[in-house]
Amino acid sequence: MADPIIQANDVVKTYRSRDVVVNALRGIDLHVAKGEMVAVMGPSGSGKTTLLNCISGLDGIDSGEILINSQPLSGMSDNALSEYRARFMGFVFQSFNLLPVLSARENVELPLVLAGVSAGKARATALEKLDQVGLADRANHTPAELSGGQAQRVAIARALANDPAIVWADEPTGNLDSENSTEIMNVLLRMNKELGQTFVIVTHGLEVGELADRIVFMRDGQIESERAGAGANGVTA
Repeated sequence: MADPIIQANDVVKTYRSRDVVVNALRGIDLHVAKGEMVAVMGPSGSGKTTLLNCISGLDGIDSGEILINSQPLSGMSDNALSEYRARFMGFVFQSFNLLPVLSARENVELPLVLAGVSAGKARATALEKLDQVGLADRANHTPAELSGGQAQRVAIARALANDPAIVWADEPTGNLDSENSTEIMNVLLRMNKELGQTFVIVTHGLEVGELADRIVFMRDGQIESERAGAGANGVTA
């Protein structure tokens, strides 16, 4: 693989609580190419979310090395890492994490405003991103006025607001029915293909994972196997 955008080399992560030791990641090696969509699958407790949190820099590691765009995360201070994530990464979570008192537009604007973008530019960008996910007509609605699928699309628009190079998605369809899950995956696939953004998606759903370019199967903190998904052949939902 030429110039991977994400590199995890022999990554180890252990959680300790009193007398309990959990070996969450046991020497993980994972490389992701720029523009690739990778699905990470496995049973509960296999280390999927821990892997995502570690390679995105949300959580530290015990040993090994993680590089994003050939830059080691271990060399960054907490402030530098937070700024790097804000500029180059987007996050989509199962629980949406929208602020209930803000409109869809304001929720998408928020990370831009916090990053110092002017109010006018933040508003224009938010409206553009909502249009990209098919929610231009819901810009002034609060999360309570949206369906689950619509709320997740707002969360995706927010994750894409800063045009990130990498989008991390942890169970993005976990709270949705099959129809809305397909809708959300179509949005992610379109962003991946049209904008060339790299996606790493943690999912329990094989029908979701199958749409990725590559599926990585985890068990007991290790990568058990990998195989190509339908996305590698240009197949969409």
